[in-house]
Amino acid sequence: MPTHPLIMSIAALLVLAGCSSQRTREPPARTPAEVKAEIVRLLPAKAVDRQGWATDIYAAFAAQKIAPTTQNLCSVLAVTEQESTFQADPSVPGLGKIARDEIDRRAAKAHIPGLLVSGALQVRSPNGKSYSDRLNAARSEKELSAIFDDFIGMVPMGQTLFAGFNPVHTGGPMQVSIDFAQKQAKNYPYPVEGSIRHEVFTRRGGMYFGIAHLLGYPVSYQQPLYRFADFNAGWYASRNAAFQNAVSRASGIALALDGDLVRYDSIMPGTTELAVRTLGKQLEMRNSTIRDQLEEGNTLGFENTRLYERVFALAEQAEGRPLPRAVLPGIVLQSPKITRKLTTAWFAKRVDERYQRCMAR
Repeated sequence: MPTHPLIMSIAALLVLAGCSSQRTREPPARTPAEVKAEIVRLLPAKAVDRQGWATDIYAAFAAQKIAPTTQNLCSVLAVTEQESTFQADPSVPGLGKIARDEIDRRAAKAHIPGLLVSGALQVRSPNGKSYSDRLNAARSEKELSAIFDDFIGMVPMGQTLFAGFNPVHTGGPMQVSIDFAQKQAKNYPYPVEGSIRHEVFTRRGGMYFGIAHLLGYPVSYQQPLYRFADFNAGWYASRNAAFQNAVSRASGIALALDGDLVRYDSIMPGTTELAVRTLGKQLEMRNSTIRDQLEEGNTLGFENTRLYERVFALAEQAEGRPLPRAVLPGIVLQSPKITRKLTTAWFAKRVDERYQRCMAR
């Protein structure tokens, strides 16, 4: 007896539905012990206190509700290895000189005589040593931060020279920004010992805020390479650099692909905004609308704005080919700790090499 065509169609749909449900079924959640065991296995061979690292890394993922996939774990481990080789408070060569140079630079900017600064640094600190001696002996950012905390309240002009100032603005095993950590401190799951700045110099705090900076925002990147660049240059810097590239192709105006879409330090528009304005008629957008939508450049939603979509449409029409939606920002790294010419692209590629080795493990 022949099978009715309708029955065959229904059966085929049921089979396809079953296959689809099998493909989309999420794997069972892993236990904390299983995740920690994977972290221990993925850590570089030279890392010490592997269980301690695994505990703090897992706690940061759990507290922030970030999925501890192998890809995410390897991303965190790659950045940590690049930034500190798994030292909670890494030493910085020549830190004392770096600090003193920054002090002198700040004093000169405030028109304070060098002799006055040298005299202030000769004041004895609570541990009996002069601040000058302590600066010369400083080997880590944690030590340097403690010196500055003492110095501000103890010496003449301490508030003038050093209130809210530290010559090194990053710290901890992932070298996360102190300013970023302070802004993200609301849901910090540990009791704060002294200050958020102090917490960044601990393993638990440094990993918590570092993981937040690396993975705590949604992206549409197809490769982790661009998250690594963003970790160095700021959230969405790679996506925004690709947008700048599209603006440049559509307008014919050369732009620095630095990921900075809006100039916030002046009432005058920046170079990217000015270049977009030249496309105003083609985009059918006013300057005020352009500005409003450029200001969404620190969110994922920027990719759904009319400005983003139309700029890429114009650029791709001019080029006759699709353009990338992520580009490594062309930024030369600036920091008192950096003694040679390095770029964001260099950093991202070095981290990506470590990431690939981790995934291979």
